[in-house]
Amino acid sequence: MSKIAETNEKIAKKVTDGYQKIEDGVVDGYKKIEAGVVEGFEKVTDKCVEVLFAKEGESVEDAKKRLASNVKK
Repeated sequence: MSKIAETNEKIAKKVTDGYQKIEDGVVDGYKKIEAGVVEGFEKVTDKCVEVLFAKEGESVEDAKKRLASNVKK
């Protein structure tokens, strides 16, 4: 292979590796944000169910099951 072709291959490899690192960082960051949002939403809904819909002495999980069984299909 010529010197130019070898240099071109090295550059292509570095660019590809760099892009992959950036992509991995963005995807990992998105997944962390998504997990945080879902966790926050679940905490809020659990508290709403506890305060608004749970009967006295009923756990949040039991209240969710009871409410889900009352949904018309």
